[in-house]
Amino acid sequence: MEASEAAGGDTDDFLVWVLVLSELAAFGILIAAFLLAAARDPESFAIARIHLSPGLATANTLLLLTSGWQAAMAARRGATKRQQQRALILAALLGFVFTAIKLVEFNSEMHFAGDATFNAFFELYFIITGFHVIHVVFGAIVLLLVAWRPSNSNIGLITTLWHMVDLIWIAMFPIIYLV
Repeated sequence: MEASEAAGGDTDDFLVWVLVLSELAAFGILIAAFLLAAARDPESFAIARIHLSPGLATANTLLLLTSGWQAAMAARRGATKRQQQRALILAALLGFVFTAIKLVEFNSEMHFAGDATFNAFFELYFIITGFHVIHVVFGAIVLLLVAWRPSNSNIGLITTLWHMVDLIWIAMFPIIYLV
């Protein structure tokens, strides 16, 4: 590897970690706002949670974890180009299935968004989970692009971002659906 390639890889690594940390901060702020609003009005948040679908959210959790596992399989040492492509495509497809399930869930919950009974619950819920879905869709598209022309550096970058999306969902799931 030439020195310029190594330097470019270091820059890419630095930039992806800046992106990951900024995304974690953004989601952290949103989740903190949700927790503060829930602490101010626990009764309306408890009532609002009754209208969520924890079963669908659990299925989505399993889909994202399986997708993350596939992304990790693409990044493992010794994986052939074909194995990398297959794993990245499967990871992306699972991300799209996650999105489809989330859209079904949104459809059944949308009419609660303007209901004053639930105060800020559904507004924050749709902002946080919608922002997450945008990340899932974007990440799945990038997974497919990387699968088209995989390189170890690009696989490393997208799997890092994809695992961030997993981590955020794992934090969001119990806070929004179970607490």
